[in-house]
Amino acid sequence: MAHMKWRLVLTGASGGIGQALAVALAPYCTSMVLVGRNRGVLETLRARLGPHLVRIVVGDATQAATLDAVVAAANELGGVNLLINNAGINDFHAFQSQDPAALRNLLEVNLLAPMLLTQRLLPQLRNATSAQVINVGSLFGYLGYPGFAGYCASKAGLRGFTQALRRELADTGVEVRHFIPRATRTPINAGPVEAMNAEMGVALDEPADVARQLCAFIEGSAWEHKPGLKEALLVLLNHLLPGLPDRAIRGQLPVIRKHMPAPVRRAQPRSS
Repeated sequence: MAHMKWRLVLTGASGGIGQALAVALAPYCTSMVLVGRNRGVLETLRARLGPHLVRIVVGDATQAATLDAVVAAANELGGVNLLINNAGINDFHAFQSQDPAALRNLLEVNLLAPMLLTQRLLPQLRNATSAQVINVGSLFGYLGYPGFAGYCASKAGLRGFTQALRRELADTGVEVRHFIPRATRTPINAGPVEAMNAEMGVALDEPADVARQLCAFIEGSAWEHKPGLKEALLVLLNHLLPGLPDRAIRGQLPVIRKHMPAPVRRAQPRSS
């Protein structure tokens, strides 16, 4: 990446992968707009990487005011030529008992927010000689998995958005790409999810490993990154022979249900 100087907008910058990405990409950036909800973490990153390099935006990316602030900050720094939509949340519950507000928030954070931010920044991206939009997805965008119905839907939607916009902008200088990390040791996978992964023997990458993989992906030309041969094979099987993953996952249901959080209690509507 030494030949390219990026003007970066990074969402989810105060999370585990986001912090590692900011540190890894800093040497290759002339400006960085770091977006997240934890002011303390963002301030620490700015102090570490250099106030001359980093502008922070503290807020919820689903809110119009936050989007306005990101667009303004990027414009003041010369426009963006690398947008990484990394912000994301999870919610591990049985779908029947999942809080509707949590489900709505999943879709807004994981799908609608990156779509709207990309739309708002497209004029700047298209004004650059060359630019990239990288949407950070999940293997669950390909593979439906029990306990993650809402999350799977949001990530499948993100993948579809990425592919459609990539084709829409194919005759421009903007590349739209999809990066799928392996399960990662971050707060999003803490608690019951981490315990379930441990019992199933699922390996977790460290955020720094994911950051290195994404940096290498930026330099390449493939539109999509899958984390490994095993994961790529699973995606292929799910597409060509879905009965095989069906049977394998059905066998995992006792472990999944063992770690699944208790149903969310909701107030019953009053009868009139």
